Amino acid sequence: MTEPVLVRETRGSVLVLRLNRPDARNALSGELVSELGLGFDDAERDPAVRCVVLTGTGDRAFCAGMDLAAFAAGSAGEVDPRGTAAFGRFMAGGITRPVVGAAQATAVAGGFELLLACDMVVAAEDAKFGLPEVKRGLFPAGCGVFLGTRVPPAIALELTLTGDPVDAARAAALGLVNQVVPAVEVLDTAVRLADRIARNGPLAVQATKQMVRAAIADYAGAIALQNEWQPKIFGSNDAREGASAFIEKRDPVWTGT
Repeated sequence: MTEPVLVRETRGSVLVLRLNRPDARNALSGELVSELGLGFDDAERDPAVRCVVLTGTGDRAFCAGMDLAAFAAGSAGEVDPRGTAAFGRFMAGGITRPVVGAAQATAVAGGFELLLACDMVVAAEDAKFGLPEVKRGLFPAGCGVFLGTRVPPAIALELTLTGDPVDAARAAALGLVNQVVPAVEVLDTAVRLADRIARNGPLAVQATKQMVRAAIADYAGAIALQNEWQPKIFGSNDAREGASAFIEKRDPVWTGT
């Protein structure tokens, strides 16, 4: 039986999505893109899923980016329009569930862009990260050209114009990853981080993620979102439950309403 290109695992309220093409360094074929998008879309449709962790299979790479062999051959594999649309929303920061990247190994090109699209990243201490597209006569068209919204322009230009990789320590110093741990600890560390997020009010988490991301590029738009979300959040059942649980010294029971 053929191994799936994406493996799903549920850990409590956390859905783990694992890129599963280790022989191809988990490169992004059309089928893998579609399946990954379906995973995100299904997570959004399932109220039991509060957070997503994205990781890869094997120690060779988290993801090596686009599958150039499949691209050159014009082979996309089986794709689902719902999946490809959801993948596009993820890359644009539009998935409502928080996503924690778990880079158990090196991520370059589109693989690094996958991590840039995540909300937080846990990285292996021996991993490297880079956008080498210019070395191939291309440019990082996923979201790499917007790296300047995350780091100072001189750093963004260094990484995109040289195409040279950085190690995990420098990536952490630049704020591109949140935690650096031994490779064997990456997934469990990421799941623990996701679980901490999953314990919070789901409606509040969704609104907060949307506003924080919007504020990066459009401060006025983020203010408008805050004005739209505030009456919904502060008047929600979860808000009342959060206050009651605090007063009664117990864990809150969220409903997402």
